[in-house]
Amino acid sequence: MLRRIELEVLATVDRGDTISELATKLDHSESYLSRAVADLAEKGLVYTERDGRRKRVVPSDARAVELYQDLVRQHSHIDFPDLLTGKALEVLYYLDQPRTVSEIADRSDNYRNTVNRVLKRFRDRGLVGTADGRYEFNADFDRLHEFARELAHHLHRQRLEAVAPKGTILWEDYDEFLAQAETEIDAAAFHETGLARFAAFDLQFLLTGNRYYVYSEELDEVSPAELCCHTLLIDDGSRHRSYCLLLLSHVDVDGADLREQSVKYGLEDEIDVLLRYLETHGKADNDRLPEWDEFQELVADHKTEP
Repeated sequence: MLRRIELEVLATVDRGDTISELATKLDHSESYLSRAVADLAEKGLVYTERDGRRKRVVPSDARAVELYQDLVRQHSHIDFPDLLTGKALEVLYYLDQPRTVSEIADRSDNYRNTVNRVLKRFRDRGLVGTADGRYEFNADFDRLHEFARELAHHLHRQRLEAVAPKGTILWEDYDEFLAQAETEIDAAAFHETGLARFAAFDLQFLLTGNRYYVYSEELDEVSPAELCCHTLLIDDGSRHRSYCLLLLSHVDVDGADLREQSVKYGLEDEIDVLLRYLETHGKADNDRLPEWDEFQELVADHKTEP
């Protein structure tokens, strides 16, 4: 997410430092610092101002920058740029409550050994401790989690605003987010989802003016299981629940995969209700689900010829 040199610049820069002054403070070449500052400016974490022939670097007012610089000032004996490299920020992102190594590994999709190494670094410096096999922050170091969250959110907003200035983030994870946009997005790593995506599975619905996209550099296309979860995140009302049921009855969706996806999106209860509804032919007690006869009519209306 951020390279060590970028973390060093954010930890060091005072309002109005020149590239030359930063290079002296950090003992790096001016050309190296210039590239780092340019990368940070592109991410919206600093900006530059011309002062004659010199270029001054100014920290942005992003909440992530404020949190990080406060931590650096209050704990000046800790080398945060060294601590926060590699997978550290990703691990911190998921340490929102006491968690085991396995829980963090599952949520972050990292190897347990990787998570273990990161947490050991933090434990050795007294920033985290363990109780009953679960890691949690010591003292006020839970602000490291807040910094990781704010930084991820800030970078997501930067990516979205670059292609859809009026876009809205509906859900986000460390390296993915679901967004609503008023216009079509045709950009790398943005995958269309929501009701428009149902057409790929031979289900056509009347679309509203908004479009929906999931940003993910790992995803090739939105699967039926992911689409079901995205649809509920967009709107958890009875109509969208019916559309999800229609998709699940229309396409062969692996129940285990769907339940795994539901954990990622925090929709375990909602997906469980849908699956039980289909398994019991409508006996799941929920006022936001159709009567079984009504649902069968909906299925018949959308049945495609072989």
